[in-house]
Amino acid sequence: MSLIRQLLLSSRPFSWINTAFPFAAAYLFAVREIDWVLLLGALFFLVPYNVAMYGINDVFDYESDLRNPRKGGIEGALLHPSLHAPVLWISVLSTVPPALLLMLGGGPATWVAMLVSLFAVAAYSVKGLRFKERPFLDSLTSSTHFVSPAVVGFALAHDRFGFTPGPTVMIILGAFFLWGMAAHAFGAVQDVVPDREAGISSVATAIGARSTVRMAVLLWAAAGALLLLGHWPTPLAALLVIPYIAISLPWFNVTDETSAAVNSSWRRFIWLNYGCGLLATLMLFWIW
Repeated sequence: MSLIRQLLLSSRPFSWINTAFPFAAAYLFAVREIDWVLLLGALFFLVPYNVAMYGINDVFDYESDLRNPRKGGIEGALLHPSLHAPVLWISVLSTVPPALLLMLGGGPATWVAMLVSLFAVAAYSVKGLRFKERPFLDSLTSSTHFVSPAVVGFALAHDRFGFTPGPTVMIILGAFFLWGMAAHAFGAVQDVVPDREAGISSVATAIGARSTVRMAVLLWAAAGALLLLGHWPTPLAALLVIPYIAISLPWFNVTDETSAAVNSSWRRFIWLNYGCGLLATLMLFWIW
């Protein structure tokens, strides 16, 4: 396959919206106007950010991906070693310039938020850090990948227009972070066998498939409970965790040996994000 096609496959296009939407929603909610920062930031977190995040991951996960039947479709590419260097270079060159522009458009809060976001992208996969192989830190870092774009959006709004997030915004970010941890943990379950064969640690290999699914359910439930504390109509968003709990409950007693079958629910999870994202958007318009 060509480099461009492999790069596109590696970047998980079906998941691009999961990082672009949090930034755009946060910035637009705070600023309430469309400007160059919104457009550049949404584009940055839509494509380059995902090219880097997933491309770097696929490069450094090549050995385990060889044993993983999920790779080669919407869930990621199996990047040939000859593509590893080009993918890493493209990841750097496509992310650094727009990230710097966004940082120049903000101030100290934006600088910190962006640097944390980019550090999490690299630290998750690169040798020497490999946060993805540190149980529980892997879920924390993965959640940062999706929550940090929203934090960058709010930080830019603060630096440019003096926006100060209130308690409800902090509640939403906290619930989103719990949701992200649950999503990562649940996704890790299906890779228990190939990860162990490749000598890769994860939250799922550390505590087992069954305990990881149960942890994911509790985290999603906690996210919903936290949203109940926000100002109306924020508590309505708590209903959005129900579908995620519903697709994970059938695996409440899954074993390590049967963990690969969780992929059937993980594929539904990918599409579920679109439906729940639409409902979340409608709620934001209501609040706005």
